[in-house]
Amino acid sequence: MSQTEIQPFSVLIVAGGNGTRFGAETPKQYQLLNGISVLEQSIKVFFSFKTLHKLRLVCDPSHLDFVSDTLLKYHLPPPSPSGKNRKESVFNGLRSFSDISSEEIILIHDAARPLISKEDIERGVLAASTSGAATLAVPVADTLTRSGGEPVDRSDLWSIQTPQAFRYGLICEAHDKFRDQDGFTDDASLVRALGHPVTLVPGNRRNFKITTPDDLEMAREIMRQIMQTNTETRTGLGFDVHAFDPGRPGPLRLGGVDIPYHCTLAGHSDADVGLHAVTDALLGTIAAGDIGLHFPPSDPQWKGADSTIFLKRAVELLHEKNAVITLIDLTFMCEEPKIGPHREAMQKVISKITGITTDRISIKATTTEKLGFTGRKEGIAAQALATIQLPVQA
Repeated sequence: MSQTEIQPFSVLIVAGGNGTRFGAETPKQYQLLNGISVLEQSIKVFFSFKTLHKLRLVCDPSHLDFVSDTLLKYHLPPPSPSGKNRKESVFNGLRSFSDISSEEIILIHDAARPLISKEDIERGVLAASTSGAATLAVPVADTLTRSGGEPVDRSDLWSIQTPQAFRYGLICEAHDKFRDQDGFTDDASLVRALGHPVTLVPGNRRNFKITTPDDLEMAREIMRQIMQTNTETRTGLGFDVHAFDPGRPGPLRLGGVDIPYHCTLAGHSDADVGLHAVTDALLGTIAAGDIGLHFPPSDPQWKGADSTIFLKRAVELLHEKNAVITLIDLTFMCEEPKIGPHREAMQKVISKITGITTDRISIKATTTEKLGFTGRKEGIAAQALATIQLPVQA
C-alpha cells in the first residue's frame, strides 16, 4: 500500500498514565525499548509518513522531565495536560488541534502500544477517510468464561486496539456531548453513542498494550527478533587525549561526571576525554566523521561546551538512521584520578543520553605503568568501542 494514497492526517498520542499496574518508578510509556522510550517508538512510526500533518501529546504535567528530550528532538509543542481519566485526557488533547479542519483525519493512539505498524496505520486512515470513524481490532482468540464458569461465545467478539481514526469534527462532537458522562473506555464507543458506525479494521496481535513488566519484556524480545533478521552489526572506535591544565582548578569532568581533582583538563570544550571517545566511536559506526567535523574547535560557540551536547548529537544521527546502540566499552588510561569510585555515575549519565541500560555500558581504567605522558601524569587518554544494529538497506 503506497503512502501516496493516504490523505494528510494528524495524531494525538495519549501518554497520561502513571503506570500503577506496571509497578515501577518510571511509568511504562517511558521505559526503554531498543534504546529509546516506549513512547518514542510510536512517535517514530508516525513520523515516517510524509502525509503526517501534526502530532501532539497528552501527558501528566509531572512527567515533563521524561518527555522534554523527545519534544526537542521531534520539534513538538508542549503536551496537553492529562485529566482524571482517559476520556478527559483525550478531550484536553483534542482541543490543542483547533487549527485543523473538521474533515481532517485524526488518529488517537495509546503511548503504551509501541509495536504499531505502518500498514495498520495506513488501513486505519483509509477506513476513516471513507466511513468517518474506524478502529483497529483483532478477533478474540482465547476461550472465554464468566466467573461462574459459564462459557462465552467468542465468535463475534473483537479486541479493540489503537490507533482509532476519526474525522476531527466527529470525534470532537462526541467528546463534547458526553463530556460529563462516565463509562466510556475508548473513543470509538463515544462515537457509537452518537449513533455513528465505527468500522472495524483488522489489526495485528503484535500491537498489544504494555501493562506489566512481562509485556515490556515480550515487546523487547519481539524487537530483538526483528533486529536480528533485518539488521547488520557495526562497530566504531573512538580515541581522545587531553592534557592536564595546572592553571585551572578542578573538579575534573570525565564521563559526564565532575570528579574532585586539583586541576582540570585543557581543551576548547569541557575537555571530557571520555565522552569525546564515546562520541567518536558512535559516529564511526555510521561513518559520520568525528567531533571536530560536527563541532569544530574553531567555532567559539563550543568554547567550554558541555560534552553531553556532542554525545546527544551522535545519538540523534544514529536514530535518524533507525540504528540501535547495543554496547559501549570505554577505557581510561591514566595514573590519576581513580576512576572506579565514579564508574556507576558515569554509566548513568551515558545511559540517560544513549538510551541503553547500564549493563551494556562498560567503563574501565588502566595505567600505562608510568610510561609516556599518562605515566608522567601529564594528561588522560580514553578509548571507546561502540556496537550498533543498523537496518539493512534494501
